[in-house]
Amino acid sequence: MGSSALPLLLLLISILYSGLTEDIPTPTLTVTPDSAVFTGDTVNLKCGIKSDHSDWIYEWFKVNKDSVLKFPGHHTVNRDTLTIRGAKLSDWGHYWCRGQRFRRPVSTYFSSAVYLVVKASPRSTVTVTPDSAVFTGETVSLKCVIESYSDWTYEWYKDSVKLQSDGHYTVNRDTLTIRGAAESDQDQYWCRGQRSGRPNSSFLSAVSLSVKDLKPKADLRSDPAGAALTGNTVTLTCNTDLSTSWDFYWYKNTQDSEIKKTRTNSYSMKIDSVSDGGQYWCRAGRGEPVYYTQYSDELTLSVTKSPKAVVTVRPDEHVFRGETVTLRCDIKWRGNTEWTYRWQIEETDQYNHNNYNQYNQHNNTVSRSSEQELKISRVEVFHRGKYSCTGQINTQSSQRSDAVALTVSSDEAQAAVRVSPQPWLTEGHSVTLICEVPGSSTGWTFSWFRDADHLSDSSRGAGGSYTLSPAALQHTGVYTCRAERGEPAYSSQNSSAQPLWVTGVSASVRLVLRPSRCQHFSSDSLSLSCDSAGWRVRRYTHTNTQDCAAQTGSTCGIQSLNTSDTGVYWCESESGEKRHPLNITVHDGAVILESSADPVIEGETLTLHCLHRSTNSSILTADFYKDGSLIQNQTTGEMNIPTVSKSDEGFYYCKTKRGESPHSWISVRGSGQISVYKIVSFLLAVCVYLLATAVLIYKYIRARVSSSSED
Repeated sequence: MGSSALPLLLLLISILYSGLTEDIPTPTLTVTPDSAVFTGDTVNLKCGIKSDHSDWIYEWFKVNKDSVLKFPGHHTVNRDTLTIRGAKLSDWGHYWCRGQRFRRPVSTYFSSAVYLVVKASPRSTVTVTPDSAVFTGETVSLKCVIESYSDWTYEWYKDSVKLQSDGHYTVNRDTLTIRGAAESDQDQYWCRGQRSGRPNSSFLSAVSLSVKDLKPKADLRSDPAGAALTGNTVTLTCNTDLSTSWDFYWYKNTQDSEIKKTRTNSYSMKIDSVSDGGQYWCRAGRGEPVYYTQYSDELTLSVTKSPKAVVTVRPDEHVFRGETVTLRCDIKWRGNTEWTYRWQIEETDQYNHNNYNQYNQHNNTVSRSSEQELKISRVEVFHRGKYSCTGQINTQSSQRSDAVALTVSSDEAQAAVRVSPQPWLTEGHSVTLICEVPGSSTGWTFSWFRDADHLSDSSRGAGGSYTLSPAALQHTGVYTCRAERGEPAYSSQNSSAQPLWVTGVSASVRLVLRPSRCQHFSSDSLSLSCDSAGWRVRRYTHTNTQDCAAQTGSTCGIQSLNTSDTGVYWCESESGEKRHPLNITVHDGAVILESSADPVIEGETLTLHCLHRSTNSSILTADFYKDGSLIQNQTTGEMNIPTVSKSDEGFYYCKTKRGESPHSWISVRGSGQISVYKIVSFLLAVCVYLLATAVLIYKYIRARVSSSSED
């Protein structure tokens, strides 16, 4: 190599060394704006390289240093600057930049990362009042609501035209008011917020406004339609095809007389009197000032006084267990109006309504309460109470009826028989037997029995009476009765037995007692005899009718009386004629009342003794009673009533510390009948009519009936 080539080689080595030893620059990445970025903003990222070279080409990276940024439509690069127009949330992330060139140094280092934060711009929302279709002439308010920040100024646009206050439109910060809306106001409206700080603006928000030219009209209806009853409620309904944001106005008699304003389209009125009837209108309104619909057509409401229901009971308000009871609700109003019925029951004792309902469900005894008749097929004690009803037609109710108290006896009905004027008489005279059910007198029909045989000649009496006129000897016997009523028929228990004795005017037979009294102690002896030959003593006790057990000729002797010997005794001929019956009572107690077996004659003296079993003589002190009232007390065992009169007739008994006697009926006969009595010696003498005797006779009749049924 020559000397001239050496300097050139040294120069090349020098240049190469200087390129190899030059520092590699590190870019600086800056962002404008340097605060939070909002969607829609423009962002500039600038890559600054401090170098003596100016021929750099810039590369941009996002996510990581191996991902070269591909530029979408809203990104542009101008040498050292990356511009993002209309920033999106997807632009959020880390960014880097780097420089490259075709000579050494070929590239720079990577810049430090810049983290770009992109937030959503505030969104505006437009609300419209009213929030439904608007009618011409209404006032409309559009309000712009922006989610955050408070220092907004607002811009309003119709279609693409910015709106200003001009009388028809009024812009007041966030509110656009349209007064007297017209069809031409129907369009799309936008609002947007602007501010000096970041974010500078909100998203645009749009709403469509619909304006109708036809003014709506209300339709007024009433329930019930057109007519109402006092005491009820009438509901007026103002129907429209409008939204729920309307108020409703109600008018009576004139369209200037507003009576009510409601938030709903119904108005319920309590009808207190007929003056509540009249002409009614309604209309709807909304906004400020109020925009009204057209008035409804006139509705005429007719009001009449509500009728009062009436409850009737069959067969009676007082019934017995097992009867069928029908309660009926009647309402007189406008002919044959179709009412539905409701029954109310108020219990009056310890039997509660839950038991009542439970009984109905399981036994099906009470018909549906909506029916006019409430039927209880087998009434029980807990059905008693106060029953009332109301009637309903459509939504209208009658006045509630007065309550009817249904009384249910815990026992079955028991018939009772009595005789007028007396149970003994001479043939040719008249006598009436009266059958009744104590405590109940409505709806009964009666059947009569003599000696357990049914009597079919009902023409003799009606309404519970059976009259024998004239009475004959064959009418003598033991009478009972039974009552029936209802459908299906309900039968009472048979009455206790009532002996009836009819004697002939020429009778000469008389039953003689020794001792001559109606009451006797058990274990005592008694002699009964007929004072004429050919007659025998017979008796009627709780078992049957029979001859006296120990009878010799016309005399019957009982050595030791028993309570089973209590009964009716009489004289009977071979042909079956009966004469002079007497009631005999045998008492197990310590005290009996001694009285004559025959009636006392008016004007004579009545003497009563209170006898004790151990001595069979008068007790030292005793109280005497007539018909349950004390008439003489703390006397000797004897009481005298001089000059007896008809008013002294009645039930007598005595009471001591040792016990109380049975009750005896003392009969008083007129003095003018003395001769008749002596001639007709067998005329019935009134003896004791005791409760015990009645029970025994009743048992006998039941036994006879049972025996007949088995035969």
